[in-house]
Amino acid sequence: MIVLALLLLGVAPRVAGAAPWDAIARVLRLAPAERCELGTNVVGGETEPGARDLVVPVGKKAWEAARGGEEAAKPYIRARLAGWPSRLLVDPTALPADDRAFVRRLAEDTWRGLQAFVDRESRLPIDNVLLGDDPVVDRSKARVGDYTNVTSVGLRMIATIGARELGLVTPDAATRELAALLDTLDGLETHGGFFFNYYDTTSRERTSNLVSFVDSSWLTAGLMVVRASVPSLAARCTALIDRGDYGFFYDAASRRMSHGYYVHLHARSKFHYGVLYAESRLGSLIAIGKGDVPPAHWYAMVRTFPPACGWQTQPPHGRHAKTIDGTRFFGGWYEWGGTRYVPSWGGSMFEALLPTLVVDERRWAPSSLGPNDVAHADVQRRYALDGLGYPVWGMSPSSTPQGAYGEYGVRVLGSLGYGPGAVTPHAAALALGVTPEAAIADLRALATRSAYGEYGLYDAVDPRTGTVAHAYLALDQAMLFIAATNWLTDGVLQRRFESDPIAAHALPMLAAEHFFD
Repeated sequence: MIVLALLLLGVAPRVAGAAPWDAIARVLRLAPAERCELGTNVVGGETEPGARDLVVPVGKKAWEAARGGEEAAKPYIRARLAGWPSRLLVDPTALPADDRAFVRRLAEDTWRGLQAFVDRESRLPIDNVLLGDDPVVDRSKARVGDYTNVTSVGLRMIATIGARELGLVTPDAATRELAALLDTLDGLETHGGFFFNYYDTTSRERTSNLVSFVDSSWLTAGLMVVRASVPSLAARCTALIDRGDYGFFYDAASRRMSHGYYVHLHARSKFHYGVLYAESRLGSLIAIGKGDVPPAHWYAMVRTFPPACGWQTQPPHGRHAKTIDGTRFFGGWYEWGGTRYVPSWGGSMFEALLPTLVVDERRWAPSSLGPNDVAHADVQRRYALDGLGYPVWGMSPSSTPQGAYGEYGVRVLGSLGYGPGAVTPHAAALALGVTPEAAIADLRALATRSAYGEYGLYDAVDPRTGTVAHAYLALDQAMLFIAATNWLTDGVLQRRFESDPIAAHALPMLAAEHFFD
């Protein structure tokens, strides 16, 4: 998250050699855990060599120079956006009183923002837009993050199908939009059949050395939803899906997926995704469903760490050996306030519920991931409202009112656990699929705290001061919109993903595991 925080603060180059939510932050997630398993006592993280090496987009620099330099080119960047808000705030009393109508209104406003903050020519989603106090009068104070991440591209594809299902765009318009995005993807530089983690939205040059496992998987998820929804685009999506073999990321010795591959180092990341209950579990399902890695990979990921790992937020309960399909692994759970759960790494809603945007884990994993999703949403709410005394809840990676970016979570929900901080609407939205009444009440509460703009809820609120981060992040807004769409349509986007042959091959295995036996 360090690079994105600096980018949002405007004190770092706009190009980054490392993705903010994998090459740096995720090093913190798994390195100490794996070392603990090896018997050492290392707590904390490190950035691997090469993760911060910059990639300078030569074409973009020439484009800026032709307009007088980077600063002088900023108005031209803003002019490439498809839209701009006409007001900073919406009167919360004007929002519908009926819950379904409220979520529908939130989805409509959020979609208009997702449509506005794309590059007119490339159709790539702009990573972030930080508005000033009065963006209508003075746009010069707004900051536009004119780069994109492949997860945001995948989620945009899913969101476009969602907008079609809600009637916010016509089927023909959705198909044209998706075709234009596929046209752009066809022209981007790739490696080994996979896309790089970041691209400049103006010049379409890669701005990262990293080919990321988990981000690649979210692009694949988007392609899966599109090919299940738009027959005329199915062949194009299939070609992009098939050309990447996820065995590229697989470490057969550890039976885990590498964070990614650094092309300038000609080497995989030295870190692996080792925790099961993380957003990366969707990528593992896709890799297994494609037949690129063996099902044993699923059971090589950690449910809980050994009690000897003294840095954990609490020692695990019920941690004993289990065997499924001939693979031996250890289970176990944590407990807080009478609720049992398998922890994530940081205790954020992002880690816990992001995969549920496309997988109904209550249906496919009724004795494991499904109840765990409910438990995480429940503890998120009770810990914030009752434990911390916050007026709103939902902690997850987000921006801050100060213009930075950070990892926030409920510490007891994580093995290591992030600290509390900003509350973000996308966290409440992710909970729509598991605790809808509580989620809607929280979204309403956030709207009353001067956090609702023309394009829906802003990215974060400081629950202690009420200060709002007037920012829209493509990733967070897409998560919110997809979650709202699923709630309004009885999980249509989940059903589209689950109908794809890759998902249909992998999902049945989830029923075998029981977290809390």
